[in-house]
Amino acid sequence: MNFLLLSAVENTPVNYLPIAIQSIVAIGFVVVMMGVTHLLGPKRRTQDKLINFESGIPSVGNARQPMAIKYFLVAILFVLFDVEVIFFYPYAINFKELGTEGFWAVLMFVGFFLCGFTYIIKKGALEWEE
Repeated sequence: MNFLLLSAVENTPVNYLPIAIQSIVAIGFVVVMMGVTHLLGPKRRTQDKLINFESGIPSVGNARQPMAIKYFLVAILFVLFDVEVIFFYPYAINFKELGTEGFWAVLMFVGFFLCGFTYIIKKGALEWEE
């Protein structure tokens, strides 16, 4: 009973006032700095500055050319494997505390991941011949 009264007193809107003030100050700082740099910054618009610049390479042709879907598929696969590693890290750190239940959860995660990986292989996502 004491715990319920204590938690009700602690969760009042006044307790969130420092967070609101900090958010307002941070947003205000960003707005003021952007405004000041826009007003005080140099404004030299020459023809050379107004042309497109792509890492020192002159623009040639149309930018709307179709791109192979394999490129995007490899990018998505990279993200998939990267996320898998991110999920394994906490388990590797806390495997003793997680015990048998954590072990079965990780095995289930690996099983789902392997199902997705075999689906990708069967669909031919890793074959580069066209």
